[in-house]
Amino acid sequence: MTRAVAADETRALIEEMTRLGLTVAVAESLTGGLLVAELIRIPGASQVVRGGVVAYATDLKSSLLGVDSAILSERGPVDPEVAIQMAQGARRRLGKEPDAASWGVSTTGVAGPGPQDGHAAGTVFVGFATDNGAFSRRLQLQGGRDTVRQQTVAAAIQLMLETLQQH
Repeated sequence: MTRAVAADETRALIEEMTRLGLTVAVAESLTGGLLVAELIRIPGASQVVRGGVVAYATDLKSSLLGVDSAILSERGPVDPEVAIQMAQGARRRLGKEPDAASWGVSTTGVAGPGPQDGHAAGTVFVGFATDNGAFSRRLQLQGGRDTVRQQTVAAAIQLMLETLQQH
């Protein structure tokens, strides 16, 4: 993926999630709040977006989102399981009592400019969690830091749109 988010995609996502009564909670690392900002720029997003946690520092992934500290110690934050656990943690922490948010979405990876923990710049994992399970998607993106971050947001929006099509 080498593009930014199209406004009509985000609008379609928010409108369809509203129609279906779905909510989303977001946990962000490398995107630093860009994903939530993209979602909430659409009028009516308050019906869908529960909130977001920017857990940029590795220790916050554990303390705020419940990511297993042993996994973080062994593998670091750029890992598919970390992305999954971040998404699950966001769902739980940002849900409406007594329920979790419908969806949890997370972003973790290396924006660049250089490698981190043995991972090349542009290595990204997007996590996704629902009541039906959780998974992560690996991305290998090209470009500078800002481009990688924007492409990650676009990929997360696309993943949510794909999920809606399966609904």
